[in-house]
Amino acid sequence: MNAISSEWTKFWSVRSTWWCLIGGLAMMLAYSGALGLASNAGVERSMAPHAVVVGAAFYLSQFAVVALATLFITSEYASGSIRSTLQWVPVRNRVLLAKSAVLLPVLFGYGVLLALAGILLSAPLIPTPDSSFGDVLLTSAGMGGYFALLGLLCLGLGTALRSTAGTIVSVFVLLVMIPMFAGSLGWESAVNYFPGFAGVNAMVIAGEPNPIFGGVAPYAPWVGIALCAAWAAAGLATGSAVLRRRDA
Repeated sequence: MNAISSEWTKFWSVRSTWWCLIGGLAMMLAYSGALGLASNAGVERSMAPHAVVVGAAFYLSQFAVVALATLFITSEYASGSIRSTLQWVPVRNRVLLAKSAVLLPVLFGYGVLLALAGILLSAPLIPTPDSSFGDVLLTSAGMGGYFALLGLLCLGLGTALRSTAGTIVSVFVLLVMIPMFAGSLGWESAVNYFPGFAGVNAMVIAGEPNPIFGGVAPYAPWVGIALCAAWAAAGLATGSAVLRRRDA
């Protein structure tokens, strides 16, 4: 508990945390508002509010989460404070567990908040806002789960790479570039199993078209969360192995 309390204090006491959270919210509201206005003016095809926020999360807000979770560990390597952290918590796995215990509830709640904020903003602007309570609930919970697990993936990779820029670039390639490359080669079925698209599928009602690439997911929303959890576990396992070997 002391390790978690320490990480909680460190998380909220730096400006980068607040800037990332505010930036992610601003991007969600800007995207949702712009798409709602475009739909109302007939410039853009009308989308349901819960689909609008999924696009905002994938194209913009998720990268605020990536930056936030990455800086949570890499800033300690950059400043040298990781030495003190490892002296206070000599069992290496407990450091990652404590940081994970902080990130999970914060990023889950943050994802839910962003989804609700984007829906509340875009719904009055869209001519025919076709989002039921169930749609809103699933999208909000899916976004919260995806953001929480994405944060753990970044935490693991950041621990392994010890570089802010290297981690952010690696995660961007994993979320966007590799799936795009796979899709261009005709491997569209593989795209759904990468963390970014699995997270999007977790926010979409089963059988509903994915608002990012238009296809229907070959699995239920809970499977998308399970895939994100598998990616997060792999990232944390990699970070833990490197941490124990390198900083023993």
